[in-house]
Amino acid sequence: MNTALEAVGINKRFGAVSAASNVNVSLGVNEVLGIIGANGAGKTTFLNIVTGYLKPDSGVIRYRGRNITALEPRKIARLGIHRSFQIPQIFPKLSVFDNILIALGIAGSGRNNGWRPLLTGDSGDAADAILVRYRISDYRDREAGLLPQGIRKLLDIAMAMVGSPNILLLDEPSSGVSADEKMLMMDTIMDVLGGSEVGVLFVEHDMEVVAHYAHRVVAFSDGKIVADGLPEEVLNDSEVRGLVIGNELRSELN
Repeated sequence: MNTALEAVGINKRFGAVSAASNVNVSLGVNEVLGIIGANGAGKTTFLNIVTGYLKPDSGVIRYRGRNITALEPRKIARLGIHRSFQIPQIFPKLSVFDNILIALGIAGSGRNNGWRPLLTGDSGDAADAILVRYRISDYRDREAGLLPQGIRKLLDIAMAMVGSPNILLLDEPSSGVSADEKMLMMDTIMDVLGGSEVGVLFVEHDMEVVAHYAHRVVAFSDGKIVADGLPEEVLNDSEVRGLVIGNELRSELN
């Protein structure tokens, strides 16, 4: 497996609490890696360290062999590691179309001034093509803050994918999305990524989503990795069942 992203010996403490203890995780090119664990297990802390929002006390983050541990979030994003948050980071008062235009502008300018290049070239056509690709073109002129949660998540992920990242990090993509919407939303994401060489790392509480879409699963508990393997192995592991998710995991799988 060609490694796109690697975390080696990551440690992070907040006072007496160990949020990451000797965490070692790798992500291959075109791999879909699911991260599971109970609340407070260290999953989001790990994402924050990978993307530069937190700095580890020790350990190294490597992207394509390059040490990026000390880089700021904006520089990490420019290298090709993009992130979608649990709460969608959209412009709620603007239309869906304008949200995509801003993302295109930021990606094109390399600065956090998304409006400057919006009226140049074929940016409007490019925005419409993205809306079609993510199956949200019916919402083109809708105010983004009024969208159903599943569509809002798709918009957020579409914006994160602008600029053609090599790695996409998703923080609980199905959170707040109805049971009817969640699989359709995930199908859309995976269809868009199909055939690309984008590695995906997603944190998720919904075990149905993890089992269906992850190529590999890493389980966190109290800042430590307690399992790393194929979904069917990890999700049926007795330690994972009892320590990581407990009754929640048991009810999802039975």
